Formats: sequence, structure tokens, C-alpha cells
Amino acid sequence: MADPDCIFCKVLAGELPATIVDEDERTIAFMDIAPATRGHALVIPRAHSADLLSVGAEDLAASALAAQRLARRMKQRLSADGVNLLNSCGAVAFQTVFHFHIHVIPRYEGDPLRLPWVPAAGDPQEIAAVAQELGRP
Repeated sequence: MADPDCIFCKVLAGELPATIVDEDERTIAFMDIAPATRGHALVIPRAHSADLLSVGAEDLAASALAAQRLARRMKQRLSADGVNLLNSCGAVAFQTVFHFHIHVIPRYEGDPLRLPWVPAAGDPQEIAAVAQELGRP
């Protein structure tokens, strides 16, 4: 289940180089070539799925566990103060490689990374209305 046009599938096939830092039977983790911070890595499932909405439950669970394993290592070995796990689903959400992946980004006090969202209080009625829409099926 590989996509011949997918750069992450090409990494998995050994057609493109990658600095691998972790792998198991379902996932592989490698260093991001455009790191947001020191140690920024990606976790991907070995089976191709375009995004969060199409990845299988077992690959999603394996990817989350691999991201957790790597995050622990970042805290221990890189002395990271924290870790962000980020996933983008769709071009409007800044997804640029359409193979499901999780960014595992170690965070350091005072690092330059600024996420594009600054939390601010929302409208309680709007929150309640959206919750009603999202409620149980």
C-alpha cells in the first residue's frame, strides 16, 4: 500500500534518504528536514494513508504510541522542557505531504517557535451551539 508519488512512501522504500530515529512493525520516525526546533521529528505509518481521516485505527494507534515513545526520549535525551504533537489534515490546515504523519516537536524554554493560534475566550453561546452540532450521533 504505497503511493509512488508520495515522498514519505519513497522514504519508506529507501528511494529518498532519511535519518531514522525509531521504527517498529507499523511505524517509522525520522528527523524533519525543516525542523521547527532542535530534534523535530516525524512519525508515519508504514502503510500509506493520505491523512487523519483515512488512516486505519491500528496505524493511528501505533503512530500515537510511537510519538509518545519519541517524546519521552526527547525529554530525557535532549532535555526538552516540553513536546508538541501536531498533525495537519488537509491543505487548509497546512498539510503539505499527504501521507498521515505526526510532528513530534521538542520545546525549549525561550525557543523561537510560535504556533499560529493564541487562545482567547470564545462566545459561550457559539461554543454551546457547536457542541450541539458535534454531539453524539
